[in-house]
Amino acid sequence: MRILLADDQVTVRSALRLLLEQEPHVEIIGESADATAVLQAIERVEPDLILLDWELPGLSPVQLLRLLRYERPLLRIIALSSRPEARKRALAAHVDAFVSKSAPPEELLAAVRIQIDGGYDET
Repeated sequence: MRILLADDQVTVRSALRLLLEQEPHVEIIGESADATAVLQAIERVEPDLILLDWELPGLSPVQLLRLLRYERPLLRIIALSSRPEARKRALAAHVDAFVSKSAPPEELLAAVRIQIDGGYDET
């Protein structure tokens, strides 16, 4: 699965890359630090999955999600946030999964594996 990492913090993107590069069937194909870069990247690198910081600068999360779904309807999106209260809004906006940034790494890996297997996760 081709994954784009989208977070404005380089340390978060680095940690995600380190964690996911150990996974079979995962290829990190790019990183973006804001909404504009995400929209440009999906055309250029054609990811299967985006790990999307729900508070990514540039657009509101709902606006960005609408644009992503318009451009790539089959794109899978896992929203990440350090604010647990964002879960309800992200799931209502139809992300494929939501993972708290404070969750153990295993929770993120499980969500990614579900997307690789083609399922949906609303944990």
